[in-house]
Amino acid sequence: MSFNDLGLSPTLLQAVHDTGYTTPTPIQLLAIPAILTGKDVMGAAQTGTGKTAGFTLPLLQLLSGGQPAASNQVRALVLTPTRELAAQVQESIETYGKHEKLRSAVVFGGVNINPQQMALRKGVDILVATPGRLLDLYQQNAVKFNQLEILVLDEADRMLDMGFIRDIRKILQLLPKKRQNLMFSATFSDEIRTLAKTICHQPQEIDVAPRNSTVDAVEQQVYEVSKDKKLGLLGKLLQDTRDQVLVFSRTKHGANALVKKLAGYGINSAAIHGNKSQSQRTKALADFKANKTQVLVARGIDIDLLAMVINFDMPQVPEDYVHRIGRTGRAGASGLAVSLVCEDDRDQLRAIERLIKRRITRMEFDPGSLPVAQAVAGKPADDDDERKPQQRRQPQRRASGDRSSQPQTGNRQPRDGNRQPRQDGAQASPRGRSQQPRRPQADGIGNTRSPQGQQTRAAGNPHNRQQQSPSSHNRSAQRQDPNRPRQPGQNKPAPPPKDGNFNREGASFAEKANKKGDSGFWQKLRNGKLFNRS
Repeated sequence: MSFNDLGLSPTLLQAVHDTGYTTPTPIQLLAIPAILTGKDVMGAAQTGTGKTAGFTLPLLQLLSGGQPAASNQVRALVLTPTRELAAQVQESIETYGKHEKLRSAVVFGGVNINPQQMALRKGVDILVATPGRLLDLYQQNAVKFNQLEILVLDEADRMLDMGFIRDIRKILQLLPKKRQNLMFSATFSDEIRTLAKTICHQPQEIDVAPRNSTVDAVEQQVYEVSKDKKLGLLGKLLQDTRDQVLVFSRTKHGANALVKKLAGYGINSAAIHGNKSQSQRTKALADFKANKTQVLVARGIDIDLLAMVINFDMPQVPEDYVHRIGRTGRAGASGLAVSLVCEDDRDQLRAIERLIKRRITRMEFDPGSLPVAQAVAGKPADDDDERKPQQRRQPQRRASGDRSSQPQTGNRQPRDGNRQPRQDGAQASPRGRSQQPRRPQADGIGNTRSPQGQQTRAAGNPHNRQQQSPSSHNRSAQRQDPNRPRQPGQNKPAPPPKDGNFNREGASFAEKANKKGDSGFWQKLRNGKLFNRS
């Protein structure tokens, strides 16, 4: 049976023909007609059997005849667990939908959100998104789901295993109840099946292969090796092949360290993981697809015509092994999956063999034939700067004994420890300043302030309501004493002078007013009748 028998439109058939595919895979053969009927579908198939095209083709056909999406509206939503997978799904939509008049967009974290908001403002028919960035856009009123018709969960098992279950439930509460639900994955555990049935309404289950099985076209091998020989064996396997290889590491730090060590064997490699910025991840993936890099240390990506994958570290979850080796042997092509197993990995190996229900072939190697890593000067090309938390810049402090470069002004002396006595007899301070007594400074209203901070009121000042007592210099210290009892009326504001003398020249306002004939106004002001004082 060919694609012509699946009920696809002529424009979609032309797009499929342009890609070179003529025969549908088993999952495509069963999923495409089921989706076109409008039913909810749960599809479980081996990794690399064409699940993406299995829901992309009918999705494009169902949306082609409908009303275009309004501003900030979405008609179909595709959720993916990783940024790379989201970009690959968007690429598949653009490839098969090049003859369709539909708008599509992809949104994920790690990049500027403003271009994504601008794309959604026009409205999109198909939106491919990661859960976290989609919730961010919804909180900013950049996306709405009133016109949503279809929901797709791609790699549903990986999405739930990676801890997106809470985000998925939040998204489901935002979507309309009446919609078509599609779920595709490589594996379906009993827990995931139970959850999927709560999301889908009477779904049609499609199983084209036994659960947790691997593609028969992938040859699986295991090398039992000690830890000290593990890196050398990896270098030999990579040197013996000219094909591009995908190497899996357990941790992000281990991936960076592996790239550095492989440079000693003359192998050009790159790492891709969550600590890399999106531009670095995109560049590493693009260089690998363009055959500029031989080895890529990554996981969860889809690369065509990948001949070999190597498990440098065995996965902790047995189901991840099925996903890893599914990156090779795609679309009916042959592939090779090699696992390097040390003593600590034997339990994981036994769990994997129980899951796939087969024994993996053991391979032998000569420890004496392993290459020796050479010292590499400089920094490998892939080991570029990762995203690090920004650190506050510390202020630059000058050396305590170096002021020779600064111009010396005034009486300042250089801090070289060899101060000369001043010629005018003044005593130098520890910082090189003279300790001459300061002159009292006036505050503009007749008061003066001594160098010790004591304020003295000038004689004849109208504000001088009290003579300075000998103990007035202790008042500031008494005010700061918390144990000193507060005197009654101490904090009340002082009443205004009764003579109405507000003029600094000594003449009162009342005297000036009498000369001008305005004595009545100033009389009221002096008696407090003009303003109600409390």
